[in-house]
Amino acid sequence: MTAVDTNVLVRLLTGDEPSQAAAARRLFASEPIWIAKTVLLETAWVLRSLYGFETDAIRDALTKLLGLKNVHAEEESSVAAALALTAHGIELADAMHLCGRPPGARFVSFDKPFIRRAGRAGVSDISAL
Repeated sequence: MTAVDTNVLVRLLTGDEPSQAAAARRLFASEPIWIAKTVLLETAWVLRSLYGFETDAIRDALTKLLGLKNVHAEEESSVAAALALTAHGIELADAMHLCGRPPGARFVSFDKPFIRRAGRAGVSDISAL
């Protein structure tokens, strides 16, 4: 298994550096890949901030990537749940914080708009501090 860095994912998803994109495609086609949550977060930030990707495009790209048979992510179920929450207007980082909490843990924040969006998305045990 090989763990990858953000720049490998960005090359794979954008193809902006043809030789690096080709190397990333070969790697993903040849062996099991592991992706850390921090790499996914940084990739989303780079795609949004530097490449102008919309939230839906980022969610779709990361969801498809994580759906590949040979690709594994840190805390896969919480990452999948976090990606799903982005469809409800929740930022990926906030969604990952929320979905990564231990079972039964209450989540508190000072960010009232985030709390409202999470509540509308069906998240329980979240409240303002």
